[in-house]
Amino acid sequence: MKRVLVLLVAGTLLSGVCAFAASGKPTATVKLWRLDCGAAQINDLNTFNDTRAFPANSRMRFTASCYLIKHGDSYMLWDTGLPAALKGVPTSDTAPISATVTVTIVEQLAQIGVKPADISTIGISHYHFDHIGQAAAFPQAKLLIGKGDYDSLAATPPRNGADPAALKNWIGGPGTVEPVSGDKDVFGDGSVTMIDLPGHTPGHHGLLVKLAGRGPVLLSGDQVHFRENLPINGVPTFNFDRSQTLASFDRFNKLAANTKATVIIQHDARDIAKLPAFPAAAE
Repeated sequence: MKRVLVLLVAGTLLSGVCAFAASGKPTATVKLWRLDCGAAQINDLNTFNDTRAFPANSRMRFTASCYLIKHGDSYMLWDTGLPAALKGVPTSDTAPISATVTVTIVEQLAQIGVKPADISTIGISHYHFDHIGQAAAFPQAKLLIGKGDYDSLAATPPRNGADPAALKNWIGGPGTVEPVSGDKDVFGDGSVTMIDLPGHTPGHHGLLVKLAGRGPVLLSGDQVHFRENLPINGVPTFNFDRSQTLASFDRFNKLAANTKATVIIQHDARDIAKLPAFPAAAE
């Protein structure tokens, strides 16, 4: 009888754990830090809107943000920003786009006692240079990348303007890489999910992070670059596929509304300011 009771109690506990995981609520403590991964001076916003919705020569300074996520004892980076070689390079008021870096990811991680070797996973929204620039500092990490982007990088020659140089450790190198098709539940408990949003690039993704205190946070990748483009579904002139982009706008907006997520447009300083300033974390 005692053994039966033990089995019943164990079964009840296991069912509770499974139900908790299936509910999509985090089963481990999750923290989210916003990192400064550079900036870009944009001197014609209509480069990012193919219907020319903005006055000619409209300007904006974009942030190149990336994010550190702690899940239990594991660390994940979401995007790796502009190349560290751009540190201290001045931006231009005349070039269409110019970029700079103030502080590297490794330097910021050191402020909170995290070493490069502590990063077990890198998830990237897409293969553009301002999202993969510092990935090489974390060669031991597993790379998660949309399959469409992986296929473009791994092709001979690379397709769709993809440049694999910053990811050579994983594209044809010794690093561990997982091409992601559709959505990806990164830790298996619904706390961190790569969201399939193709169009900007073939395998573009956003990231949905569920925090116990703050609630869901939806990181945009490059689905949208600045606030004014979001309500009008503005499509950059250089996107891979316009119709896919518009379909992904529909999914992005409905997902944000249905989950009541805090939307963070990764290139917009006004949105990034919704999260605590580094080195504080959102929980």
